[in-house]
Amino acid sequence: MASIVTSDAEPLLPSCPSSPNCVSSLATDSHFIEPLGYTGDAPAAFARLREILGRRADTRIIAADEARLQVEFRTFLGFVDDGLFVLDSSHDVIQVRSAARVGYWDLEKNRRRMEEIRAQFLQ
Repeated sequence: MASIVTSDAEPLLPSCPSSPNCVSSLATDSHFIEPLGYTGDAPAAFARLREILGRRADTRIIAADEARLQVEFRTFLGFVDDGLFVLDSSHDVIQVRSAARVGYWDLEKNRRRMEEIRAQFLQ
């Protein structure tokens, strides 16, 4: 995992398991996915992401505050994946992680979903 940490030395995102059904912007291996970059006001960028996630039919916001969004993603087949978005304003990015709760393979569903969210965020 990358060395970006919160002020109390806790990692911003949990590490991905060894299975290929997880992506993380703090991974240093094949699980890596780019964080969501933004310019301008950090709280406004994070509010925009929350609005985008709130509109998605496959997404349920579980917990949220001014710097973290925890979500559940439901697949067409009923599987649940866990998503986490953390505002990292010192780097002008939102760190991202998405992982399947069960199984080993996800057929790259977590990566594709995060790229869909990125595309919506950049519009």
